[in-house]
Amino acid sequence: MTSRQKRFAFIGLGLVVLGVATALVLNALKSNLSLFITPTEVVNGEIPKGKSFRLGGMVEDGSLKRENDGLTVHFVVTDTAKRVPVTYKGILPDLFKEGKGAVAQGQLAADGTFVASEVLAKHDENYMPPEAAAAMAKAKASRAQSSNTLVIQTQ
Repeated sequence: MTSRQKRFAFIGLGLVVLGVATALVLNALKSNLSLFITPTEVVNGEIPKGKSFRLGGMVEDGSLKRENDGLTVHFVVTDTAKRVPVTYKGILPDLFKEGKGAVAQGQLAADGTFVASEVLAKHDENYMPPEAAAAMAKAKASRAQSSNTLVIQTQ
């Protein structure tokens, strides 16, 4: 083999290794990527058959019902066009409220009810933890007080 053939063989081998690595990374991303599916897509049948998926949308006002066991809840997720009833057994997140966004992971039952194994509450970009909000309010109050203080300068 000449040096030119060795160089081309080395470049070809490098391209094959790079292609295999790219294929493995893309396959891993595809299996771990879980975007949510809207209620319209669920009603239209655009869901993965026999697989768990994420259902996302707004919790419909007045739809939250709790059973006597204290853990089982029923609510409706909507995208303002279609609605999907959801059943979840567990503790809901603190930010979970009617009229707010939510993402539920689970499977669609035969009767069309989404049986969730996990529920996540979405918050808007203005969310701030209570401790941080209190600190911000305190800092703002102290700034307002210091700006209202009269300072007399003598010469």
